[in-house]
Amino acid sequence: MLTDKDIQKMKGVFPTKEDLNQALSNRVIKEMEIFATKEDLEKFVTKDEFRKAISGLHSAIDAYAKKADAYFQEMVMLAHKVDRLEKWVQQLAKKVGMELEP
Repeated sequence: MLTDKDIQKMKGVFPTKEDLNQALSNRVIKEMEIFATKEDLEKFVTKDEFRKAISGLHSAIDAYAKKADAYFQEMVMLAHKVDRLEKWVQQLAKKVGMELEP
């Protein structure tokens, strides 16, 4: 947990909102172009592009989930088949008088 003392130590390292506003008003920072604004980010990626990207991710995840589900179902079926075959082998061994070791 951060204490007030820890926060006071960080004030000397990281600029505060007031520090940035003062630097801008004193023209220490000549242009705002070094900061990304909300408008800059909106120009970078439009909402439609973002929606398409998210939709693509959803489609990929859905396709993977379907493949995983089919694989798990196949593994369950295979396990049942192996159990059935093992039971038959045990029955055959009993009929021919052979003892199978575990």
